[in-house]
Amino acid sequence: MKAAEIAQLFTALTLIVIAAHLLRELFRWMRQPPVIGEILAGIVLGPTLLGWLIPGFGDRLIPGPGITPDVLAALSQLGLILLMFLSGREVARGRLEGQRRAVAVVAVAGLVIPVAAGIGLGGLLDHDGLSGPRGSAVTFALVLGIAVGVASIPVISRIMLDLGILDTRFARMVLAVAVLEDVVLYAVLAVILGLAQAGTKDAYGLLSELGDGPAAVTATAYVLVNVLYFGVFLALGGWLFRVLAASRVNVLERRDPTAFRVTFLLLMVLGATVIGVDPIFGALLAGISVARGGSGDDAREGPAWDAIQRVATSLFIPIYFVSVGLKLDLVRHFDVWFFVWFLAFACVVKGGSVWLGARLSGHSRSAATDLAAALNARGGPGIVLASVTYAAGVITEDLYTVLVMLSIVTSQAAGAWLEHRFGRPAEAEPAESVTGRSTR
Repeated sequence: MKAAEIAQLFTALTLIVIAAHLLRELFRWMRQPPVIGEILAGIVLGPTLLGWLIPGFGDRLIPGPGITPDVLAALSQLGLILLMFLSGREVARGRLEGQRRAVAVVAVAGLVIPVAAGIGLGGLLDHDGLSGPRGSAVTFALVLGIAVGVASIPVISRIMLDLGILDTRFARMVLAVAVLEDVVLYAVLAVILGLAQAGTKDAYGLLSELGDGPAAVTATAYVLVNVLYFGVFLALGGWLFRVLAASRVNVLERRDPTAFRVTFLLLMVLGATVIGVDPIFGALLAGISVARGGSGDDAREGPAWDAIQRVATSLFIPIYFVSVGLKLDLVRHFDVWFFVWFLAFACVVKGGSVWLGARLSGHSRSAATDLAAALNARGGPGIVLASVTYAAGVITEDLYTVLVMLSIVTSQAAGAWLEHRFGRPAEAEPAESVTGRSTR
């Protein structure tokens, strides 16, 4: 690597990291989801703002092809992997004590109705300008179904942590419902990505063996592989990690638990890739497995988790979210009217279905409204949906932009509502009433 290339790479990295942290802290100060600030940093540095005001700025920041875009793409992918790993820990935190029936009712209503509505909408729309080169009517409808139905565990949990209500029944209810919804929707997304790659030059592992077969056989086999992969590791992943961690030959766990968890993550990502499952789902299940298989207080917290999270959130994850913003072109590839009516559709359907499920399970109107507002935040999972389907060629840049903006706006709306409801100590008590016994 030449000195000029090194200088160019570190100039881009420095600008990206500084902008991400400055805007993240600004949004944290404003009590908004910090992830939105990181995406906004990419919007500022990308074609929407500086690229529009200063023609050629983007080419000077990240000239391509070359070392800089390749390294940034790799770092962004690592950021996504670490984000999914940490999201797996959040999934494992879902607790259902005393609320199993209510969680089940809200989750089913808040998942089945929105996904069905999104798929139905996808079947009615002309997908020619919204599906990418590897997309189809089926994958387009499934993407819209996930976009309407998904909820953001990291964003919701961070908002409730900042408000001091993370240990309330309300928070446990919200996170438990979001966990059930997101596990199902991530599994569906895994199938979409696999089918998009089957038979292409990007296929690897199992997919490369299935690619030349009949389309129906390939699709069926891939669905089965993904369902089995998720099922096996959701059921046995914690046990596998526990056995490996307790092994006498595992010197790494005893000397450096952080290194062992990172190694386990890398092996899970590699294993998923080899069998043809998208690596982000290997990372997600690795996080779930480590959190479930750990012992005592270190299962979901502790020095090892702290070390991984510090590195991830200081460098890799900000680079990923900035890269999401860099790809947004709100000047040339943003259909405002489509976004407005799709935003309204998604919020009404998702919020209404959660509200209905909450009322059916015995919650008061105000508690049901709080649940609907919280679970309407799409945040990180919605952004992941947009970025990975766009990268896989399933959707176009126009739909990518709409899905990212949907995630940003719904996350801000959820944060504003919860801040209004629980931001003052006197208002925090109703959070405990989300058990069906509220008098309000």
